[in-house]
Amino acid sequence: MIYLLQLIYIKEGQEKIFHEFENIAIPLISKYNGTLLLRVRPPADSYIEHHMDKPYEIHFVSFESEQDFKNFSKDEERKKFLHLKEQSIKSSMLVQGMRIG
Repeated sequence: MIYLLQLIYIKEGQEKIFHEFENIAIPLISKYNGTLLLRVRPPADSYIEHHMDKPYEIHFVSFESEQDFKNFSKDEERKKFLHLKEQSIKSSMLVQGMRIG
């Protein structure tokens, strides 16, 4: 099992386009043995401290294997809509981890 935490930074005014992409991409996660564990859009006043830009959204996802994640990334249906992702996302940070204990 692998865990992925993604911090997503949106281009100003492109939220609707981002949501269009997410409406296509998120349902595909389960097709590849993945689970969207958390999807958070934190309000600005929820940060206690920060030393980096505040993300628009935070996703926490698990996949049964790294290969499942790679297969999700290569999904042909998802690839058709990558232009929406490129149009709306300024940058993102992906952190891979594992469960301890």
